[in-house]
Amino acid sequence: MPQLSDPIRVGAIEAANRIFMAPLTRGRASNRAVPTPIMVDYYRQRASAGLIISEATGISRIGLGWPYAPGLWTTEQVEAWKPVTEAVHEAGGKIVAQLWHMGRLGHESVMEGQPVSSSATTAPAHAHTYDGNKPYSPARALTLEEIPTLLDDYARAAEHARAAGFDGVQLHAANGYLIDQFLRDNANFRTDRYGGSIENRIRLLGEVTTRLGEAIGLDRVGVRLSPNGEVQGVNDSDPHALFGAAAKLLDEVGVAWLELREPGPDSQFAKPDTAPVHPVIRKAFGGVLVLNSDYDGATGQARLDAGEADAIAYGRTFIANPDLPRRLIEGLPLNAPDYPTFYTHDAKGYVDYPTWDEAQVAA
Repeated sequence: MPQLSDPIRVGAIEAANRIFMAPLTRGRASNRAVPTPIMVDYYRQRASAGLIISEATGISRIGLGWPYAPGLWTTEQVEAWKPVTEAVHEAGGKIVAQLWHMGRLGHESVMEGQPVSSSATTAPAHAHTYDGNKPYSPARALTLEEIPTLLDDYARAAEHARAAGFDGVQLHAANGYLIDQFLRDNANFRTDRYGGSIENRIRLLGEVTTRLGEAIGLDRVGVRLSPNGEVQGVNDSDPHALFGAAAKLLDEVGVAWLELREPGPDSQFAKPDTAPVHPVIRKAFGGVLVLNSDYDGATGQARLDAGEADAIAYGRTFIANPDLPRRLIEGLPLNAPDYPTFYTHDAKGYVDYPTWDEAQVAA
């Protein structure tokens, strides 16, 4: 059976190991969504990952509602990403850009306009803004006439990602954001060809991934899904049927890989309300399957041993351990993450976690 330390081919990308870095919003870009120099150090430090999936990166201003998150819709943003990808490549790593449209999960003061979604709804809880937390702005339904522009935005962001030096892209279709708002029946109340049946609700997912493939090649395209339970206000009455159909569609489109955010029953942050969906997805999708959420070295390896996954993506542990692959492979102790600094804006809790060797020297 494959080991976490073994290399794997992910479409056009040769990954040195099966320990992937999950996408992790950290809020260190500028208020114009431009990457900053400190981000170069952050990603360089973690280049030993088999594949880095970048933090969620906006495809447009109306699609990006998180303060100080980066984007990929302007030339300035593209140029600022280049030192990041160059640093990762110089350190022997591979990195893809996660493409993000937040849909209704934002505030008009950050998005600079009224949020759009599958339907006219308002997300629960609150939005992060430059002036603190505020109630989410009510979203309007995306019109049929606007969908071609949305597809263009995704294609442009993918082209910009390649121009910036990324090895590929991942479509963020999870966590209650725009594509997920179209997928799930408690957020999609449309009566046109994008609503109602499962076939209709997965249509936009198929159209976006097809356009991404036309832009940069399907062998450089992955997708993230979050199939098992409610997240940020979206849920579905039959997730196994929905995400089984979505996986079959993505297999037919020909994307290279899927990553699933699928918390287990003992998850620290997001206990699921339904049984795991990845066995259904595994049967329907023939590409590389990556599982994510709450794994350590032993439990990740167990998924590979069982044939349930081809690689494992790690999030919080990668924040705290820039040399995580070495630590997992050699069974070394892990640094603990500093949760209050996850979304702050300076070096503390971002680029100051020591590697194993650095910690031994300091000791």
